[in-house]
Amino acid sequence: MNFNVYGHANQWLIVDCGVSFDEPLVAPYKTSPHTGVTKHRVVAPDPTFMTERRDDIAAMVITHAHEDHIGAVAALWPRLRCRIITTPFTAAVLQRKLAQAGLVGKVPVDIVQPGAQKTVGPYTLQWLTMTHSIPEPQALLIHTAVGSVLHTADWKIDGQPVSGSPFNANPFRALGESDLLAVVGDSTNATKAGFSISERICAEGLFSTIKACKGRVVVGCFGSNIARLVSLGRIANKTGRYLACVGRSLENMVGVAKETGYWPDDVTVITPSHVGYLPPEEVLVVATGSQGERRAALNRLATDALPFFELEAGDTVIFSSIVIPGNEKPVERLVEKLVAKQVSVIQSEHSDLPIHASGHPCVEELKLMYQWTRPQIVIPVHGEPVHLAAHAEVAKSVGVRKTYVGLNGDMYLLAPQPGIRRDRVSTGRIPLDQ
Repeated sequence: MNFNVYGHANQWLIVDCGVSFDEPLVAPYKTSPHTGVTKHRVVAPDPTFMTERRDDIAAMVITHAHEDHIGAVAALWPRLRCRIITTPFTAAVLQRKLAQAGLVGKVPVDIVQPGAQKTVGPYTLQWLTMTHSIPEPQALLIHTAVGSVLHTADWKIDGQPVSGSPFNANPFRALGESDLLAVVGDSTNATKAGFSISERICAEGLFSTIKACKGRVVVGCFGSNIARLVSLGRIANKTGRYLACVGRSLENMVGVAKETGYWPDDVTVITPSHVGYLPPEEVLVVATGSQGERRAALNRLATDALPFFELEAGDTVIFSSIVIPGNEKPVERLVEKLVAKQVSVIQSEHSDLPIHASGHPCVEELKLMYQWTRPQIVIPVHGEPVHLAAHAEVAKSVGVRKTYVGLNGDMYLLAPQPGIRRDRVSTGRIPLDQ
């Protein structure tokens, strides 16, 4: 649930504006009297600090189109009334969200190309292309008169991405010669040793796994991972299967990928209603709900509630995803339902082959980033306290002198006199389903 704010020369720059799902700290939960199922809320950051200063907002920059970076824009923009800057793919995703909120034509959205440079108020912004699990992931280099900050957003080092260009270290090596003030960086995998695996390696593991399956194959993955969807489309071609996508978020993302040129011409997606007429061995379905979401496609398949087709004994469900902490029980219940139908279940955590690739940097990737950029300060973000602390230790191990590990709302003075936390902004979360 990202909402990052930088202040300089009496103007503010917002970087990302996301949501969080199944947030355990929002109460009271809503429980259905008929099903006894708990309904968790979708929540967004409380923007009060910035709404009180909205006349001084230079802009909001969205680094990429994942829900925890873009999902709250439509809900919070009426309070902020600022212009938004982002790249073409992310803008296309955002426009669909704005349309759903009745905000088409009302929100000023400036589109910049990946790698662009733009002056916004007292900031000179430079977009740096990363590799991640969605098209056009961008880091943001923020130049001011008193120093420059690299805001990495989500990233990994992938030399063989399925979509987009391989990771290019040269811009980051150049930063090491520029007296970089600070890096504000992704901590998601800071507790994991080594390197993250390439999306290409994941595609090879999925091909070998699916090739061995006899009946229908259903793959659960995150709908925003266009590279994974393209890989599955090509696997369908190689294994004599037809690809269908079931779930609104998947259908939307495929539509945006086609609209922006990220969907290859050799990958065909059939209408889900056609799946039921095909022999099982010719079916490859990508479905939403890999985290056990009650209303998503996988759970509906497990309860025979999907109108297009039903799973049968001998079919296979593959989880090309990890279990996000906090979702263990819903995923466990989903797997139990599938097993009860005599469906084979393959989870990435228990697979002998790599069928999922993280989009975030592990320890050795973090080390390389700091050896290249040589910042004075590192501020870990995007993770639980254990991840932030581990990230800080990684930075220290390669010579970074100052690391600030804080809490939501902590405000740091980075320049001209770097110091410890100087203030704390009141933060919180607001539900979006009311």
